[in-house]
Amino acid sequence: MVDVAAERGKRASSRVSEAGAGWRCQEIGTFAGLRPNERSFSWLNLATLWRSRNEILAGLFGDPSGEVRRRWMETQRARGVDADLRIRPPVGDSFSFLLLGDPGEGDASQYAVVPGMLKIGQDTSFAVIASDVVYPTGSANEYCDKFFRPYQDYRAPVYAIPGNHDWYDGLGGFMRVFCDAPPLKPKPDRGLRGLLWRRPEKIDEPALAEARKLRGRPEQQAVQPAPYWAIETPSLLVVGVDTGIRGEIDAEQAAWLRRTSLDPRPKVLVTGKPIYRRNDYAPSPLEGGGTVDDIVRDPAHRYVAAIGGDVHNYQRYPVKVGDRVIQYLVAGGSGAFMHATHTISRVDVAGVREEDYRCYPLRGDSLSFYSQLYARRLRMRWLYLTPQEAVCIMAERIGIKPVRPVEHPVRITRRMRWAARVLGAWPWPLRLPVDRVFHRFLSELSDWDTPPFFKSFLHLSVTPDTLTIRCFAATGCLPQEVDPPVEDEVVIPLR
Repeated sequence: MVDVAAERGKRASSRVSEAGAGWRCQEIGTFAGLRPNERSFSWLNLATLWRSRNEILAGLFGDPSGEVRRRWMETQRARGVDADLRIRPPVGDSFSFLLLGDPGEGDASQYAVVPGMLKIGQDTSFAVIASDVVYPTGSANEYCDKFFRPYQDYRAPVYAIPGNHDWYDGLGGFMRVFCDAPPLKPKPDRGLRGLLWRRPEKIDEPALAEARKLRGRPEQQAVQPAPYWAIETPSLLVVGVDTGIRGEIDAEQAAWLRRTSLDPRPKVLVTGKPIYRRNDYAPSPLEGGGTVDDIVRDPAHRYVAAIGGDVHNYQRYPVKVGDRVIQYLVAGGSGAFMHATHTISRVDVAGVREEDYRCYPLRGDSLSFYSQLYARRLRMRWLYLTPQEAVCIMAERIGIKPVRPVEHPVRITRRMRWAARVLGAWPWPLRLPVDRVFHRFLSELSDWDTPPFFKSFLHLSVTPDTLTIRCFAATGCLPQEVDPPVEDEVVIPLR
């Protein structure tokens, strides 16, 4: 079923037409009826910013994630979890699974992913969430509308690795929901960090029990051993690592990762922080020295791909390592607001050619999206760039042909170039925020509750010989719900 849907999806993607990108949406998808309310997530709420202060405190006074993680692991071992942290789903040599990244804002952009995910994922064996299951602070009291309700009709288990936002609650909500773990006993943290640090919320256990009923079918049940784990199958090992708030992997987890990576099967790494993103290389450091990519690149470990969340879009970097190619992916586009792709320069990191790089949304669509957003919110009409104009501007900027066919000739004017500069298409000191600054302070300005949403999710199909990774788009338009567009596909040999 997926192969047929994928072939249709390739013919309907944003690389083929503006309609495929969702720009000509005439009928809103069914996702609107799935939302429990019309509330939209906002970072401009002062209470939300105060609740999220642990990110800033970790940067100023040190990230306690490693220490707290060790306490969680002591508790889990005392409860008798599998020492190797293995998850063994009942799958054969060939199977498929879904991967969602950074989904949990609980608003229109998260629910817009659900119909396509359910259609493409109806025969999958499980799903994995990579990073930031629930915004803003990972509280178990917010899981109902941001996890259990949106995925109530997905009829298979869901496993997860936490992101930085899941750690703002001391990982309490995450461990309660995914590991069925009781709360940690409080431990005083002295100094200024301890004085200001946000404490975990008290979990409303009756409300959580009621929320669990939304995913209460026997085939949906699963308990994972820890915030990091390995999903063991006959053909592939899926290895999930927890990068905490600031991205560092503690010594105990690093030792486990090295041991697990000696398994002879081919492997995919799932991580809260991508190794390559925005034409840059940023592997998570290991406590005691080295990086996670040192483990991934070791040919004895047989990693074929590394997939990271945290950045809210899709990117793929095929990096040649010795005589093989490792696919490094960013896959954080499954619900949270969009991080721009038009600010990514011509790709040349690690020898990856621009022609081999893929991203979604396309740079031109990203530029047009933000131009329309700011033109409307700031009432600055001169910033407005049509999708066709933006595609041509980005082609000129990157030095490539337009990614999709241009229906009518476009004359790029001085006004268009200035708009693109102000929106960050070129390095420029006086630019409007279109990227990670939104994550902390201004995402309400980019709260886009009508299509196109430019969200995405991954479908991974495994056989003894190959791993096929497809990036499916979710625009919020009905045609793309019926036939989700395929924005990228890569087939990786496993033999």
